[in-house]
Amino acid sequence: MKQKTADGCVGAVVHAESQGARMVIDRTAHRVADRLARWRSAPALHPYGVLCSGTLEVPGRADGEWGVPWLDRPGSYPVTVRWSRALGLPRPLPDALGLAVRVPDTDGLGSAFDVLLTSSGSGRLGRHLPLLRPGALAGPYSTLLPYRVGDRERVLAAFPVTGADGSADGTLPTLWQELDRRAVRFDLRAAAAGEPWRTFASLSLEAVHTAPATTTVSYDPYAHSLPGLHPTEHLRRLRDAAYVGSRHGRHADAGDDRSARPPAADADRPRRT
Repeated sequence: MKQKTADGCVGAVVHAESQGARMVIDRTAHRVADRLARWRSAPALHPYGVLCSGTLEVPGRADGEWGVPWLDRPGSYPVTVRWSRALGLPRPLPDALGLAVRVPDTDGLGSAFDVLLTSSGSGRLGRHLPLLRPGALAGPYSTLLPYRVGDRERVLAAFPVTGADGSADGTLPTLWQELDRRAVRFDLRAAAAGEPWRTFASLSLEAVHTAPATTTVSYDPYAHSLPGLHPTEHLRRLRDAAYVGSRHGRHADAGDDRSARPPAADADRPRRT
């Protein structure tokens, strides 16, 4: 009995220390994001980008292989996409590039779906690591962390489709010219560990919105997910703390202190800033 009590006490101490460490990390992420956004007067990450409109084509699977109703039925959907530089490094330095995709209506009832992708590799390890890149179309973008896709955890990725001339360049300064010349296309694919990449949709960017480079849309892959297709909980609290800090720092000059504190475990989910 005494041994069980001692084991329980040790377990409680370890749990409390783990919780304390997570709180310190969350507060640090919040503080760093707050200060960076305050200095930039823009989001801490992905401060500069291009807002595009386009179309997402889902071919569907008659055999229901994905196990996700939205992926298994064919459909065509308008999308809003923000192409951005994650760190905001001056050009022509390479940067981690972001591709944020919103499908505003997946079912005719206004159910939105968001997915956030970052320039990465495509290999078993590289798909989980952000990759600094000078060219916006020089390689794939991935979710880095897995999504629940049906009954499996899979990483989602967008692979650029090269143009008829075989080119796959196009940094952010020339994105307007690239879209004037042709639609920019991506194959959206998914893969679990040990699986090959399989295409589940195609994305076509067709026009650039005339908006300032700091204009963004509030993307939130947790709030805007679908049955059988949603991000896992990996690093979610850290992400949430950083986004709340970014929002607070960005609006500090306006005296808006609503997001001044890091999120509690049960706080409302912040949206991407």
